[in-house]
Amino acid sequence: MNDTQLQASQPQASASRPLRAAQPSPTLSGRRVLLGVTGSIAAYKACILVRLLVRAGAEVTVAMTEAACRFVTPLTFRTLSRRPVALDAFAEPESWTPEHVSLADWCDVLVVAPCTADAAAKFASGLAGDLLSSTFLACRKPKLLAPAMNDGMWDNPATQDNFATLRRRGVCIVEPDTGDLACGTSGRGRMPEPEIVLAAATALLAK
Repeated sequence: MNDTQLQASQPQASASRPLRAAQPSPTLSGRRVLLGVTGSIAAYKACILVRLLVRAGAEVTVAMTEAACRFVTPLTFRTLSRRPVALDAFAEPESWTPEHVSLADWCDVLVVAPCTADAAAKFASGLAGDLLSSTFLACRKPKLLAPAMNDGMWDNPATQDNFATLRRRGVCIVEPDTGDLACGTSGRGRMPEPEIVLAAATALLAK
């Protein structure tokens, strides 16, 4: 094969059809997602979820609990979302509306991923002791939880009752995965993969 034949056999980029990786379509364009992050080692998956949401066209605001900040810094989420991170219910709001109320009104969907057993217990009991639980209680928009915890905590009747209560109230629960857990055991309780949470949030917004 001569040089001319070799060049002809290779794929050629052109102005009309450049060679590049396919980009996902912006399925959430214009939608506002409030992502609650609680204190779990699975918080690193929330970073991936933010990137997927932004890539899908969503405007994302992250609300973190104090415990979540021990696993991932607010700066990480601020960089990925390109928006301020909500941390304090008593922070000065942009308007006169209290922070938890303004966030609840701002979003189209509230996603909590990872959602710990502690957070689920607060949500089910209607407690409002921090920014995220207050926002959850005030929010009238669709809600989605992605549990993440030890398998013993997930199997505990108290935890199951809490999630059953939330389901009855219309909260969407993405079932946890089974596999290796951070505590060194294997079982059910892993946070679902970010792609699964994204698909669930997209489907919830489409209803």
